Amino acid sequence: MPIAYSLEPDLCAEEFRAVLIASTLGERRPVGDLPRLDRMLRQADVIATARDGTRLVGISRAITDFSYCCYLSDLAVDAAYQRQGIGKRLIAKTHEAAGDLTALILVAAPAAQSYYPRIGMQQHPSCWTLSRAR
Repeated sequence: MPIAYSLEPDLCAEEFRAVLIASTLGERRPVGDLPRLDRMLRQADVIATARDGTRLVGISRAITDFSYCCYLSDLAVDAAYQRQGIGKRLIAKTHEAAGDLTALILVAAPAAQSYYPRIGMQQHPSCWTLSRAR
C-alpha cells in the first residue's frame, strides 16, 4: 500500500507524540507534556501527514501567514520509513498548503543538516533565536 499524504488539522497529540519519538525528533520536543503537544497542534496553521494505512509515519507542522512566509517548525519521519522521500513530500505538501507566495523557512535539527541541501533547499547564513524559558 502506498504512503498516503493529507492535511490533518485535527491530528491528536498522542499520534504526534508517537511519531516524534519514532523519528528521534522527540529528543528535542516536549514529548512528556501531552497538553503542550496538543497546543502545538491546535495553534499550527498547516499539519501535513504521511500514513502507511492507519499508521502515522510522518508529519510536517507549520506556522504561516499564507502570503509571505511559512515556518516549518516540525518535520518528523519514523526512522523505519526514512530514505523513501516522505520528508520531501511532506515539505512539498506543506509549502503547497501555505501557498506559492510563501518562502518556506526551517531550523534544521543537528542530525538533519545534511538532508536539506540534498532536496534542493538553500542554507541561509544567519538565524537568530531567543531561548525558551522552559
